[in-house]
Amino acid sequence: MTSVTNDLVSATAQKDPPSGSRRARIPRAPYVFMVPAVALFVFSIAIPILYTAYLSLRTVKVEGLGLGPGARTEVWAGLSNYGRTLSDPDFLSSVLRVLGYGLVVIPVMLGLALLFALLLDSVRVRATRFSRLVIFMPYAVPAVISSLLWGFLYLPAVSPFTHAAEQVGITLPQPMAPGLVLFAIANIAVWGGVGFNMIVLYTALKAIPSDLYEAARIDGCSELQIAWRIKIPIIVPSLIMTSVFGMITTLQVFAEPTVLRPLTNNISTSWSPLMMIYRDAFTRNDIYAASATSVVLAVATFVLSFGFLRLVQNRAFAQENR
Repeated sequence: MTSVTNDLVSATAQKDPPSGSRRARIPRAPYVFMVPAVALFVFSIAIPILYTAYLSLRTVKVEGLGLGPGARTEVWAGLSNYGRTLSDPDFLSSVLRVLGYGLVVIPVMLGLALLFALLLDSVRVRATRFSRLVIFMPYAVPAVISSLLWGFLYLPAVSPFTHAAEQVGITLPQPMAPGLVLFAIANIAVWGGVGFNMIVLYTALKAIPSDLYEAARIDGCSELQIAWRIKIPIIVPSLIMTSVFGMITTLQVFAEPTVLRPLTNNISTSWSPLMMIYRDAFTRNDIYAASATSVVLAVATFVLSFGFLRLVQNRAFAQENR
């Protein structure tokens, strides 16, 4: 009996090596594969962010006429650059302008993306592959190219729409007039963003089990009722994700107004916060004010996105506890 017990103990010891040897056998390959991604994040994102935050706390002190060696020195500025940014009327105007731009772009873009995704997911629709490709194609066009294309369509002298309307005696409104330029820029963003969001929502719809649809049809539900009561509630997480992406891209709008600016006098160099950052950094050569505005914009983007997610989570939690 004693020999059998000793054999069992020795076998157990062989199967369960000491904790030190188990630690030695932990695979290191996953950590090795993570090194390139971590290095890329550190050198391309983390370090630039920290350096931008550092520059936002500095400024240039000019002595005399600012000529000669030592006349311009970099000194500590504290939070003065942030005070200048937050009190700048151009910055406040750009923020309000971008908020109005987002109120136009996000609902229209997500509404069209949801509509197209539901139509493509319907059993009555044919040629879904071709339709998906056609709807997605504008997203593949770079923002600069799409802005140039739409810019020429907006110009009355070269726009085929204006020429066709004149032939039948109709006067079209000027898209880049003072009261319509925001909608002209928003139209470009909607045209380019619907396809991406449609693909995200369509993929979420395809993940829904078809048994739910069959059971709903047996109960007498129409396609509209299935879409409203089954499909849309299930893909709410995807709608939330696309909404957050829309908020981030809205706050970072830059290419469209920058490309259209030479075509009209109704787009200023501070039309959006990113345009203001570009103006301060590369036109006025004030990288310290530009850094402070960048930090403010980054914090605002994080707070808005995080606040929206928390609001949605709290509402979902309250509904579950009813």
